[in-house]
Amino acid sequence: MTAHSRKPIRQMSNDPLHGLTLKAILQALVDKHGWERLGQLIAIRCFQHEPSLDSSLKFLRKTPWAREKVEALYLRDIAGKR
Repeated sequence: MTAHSRKPIRQMSNDPLHGLTLKAILQALVDKHGWERLGQLIAIRCFQHEPSLDSSLKFLRKTPWAREKVEALYLRDIAGKR
């Protein structure tokens, strides 16, 4: 068998967020907690004052520390219960 005829080996990702969009993660948190509770759990303005999915996603995409908090909450709260 030559190197060109081998099929590539697909590696499984160990990342529990693999394949999830930020939008799906945020929507799951909003569905579970609601905006008010989410604003209490993660004290950022986009969750506390006139929250919306679009404005929150815009903020989270350009603010790594806030996105990390959202992803950590998702992992603790939702992904662990699958």
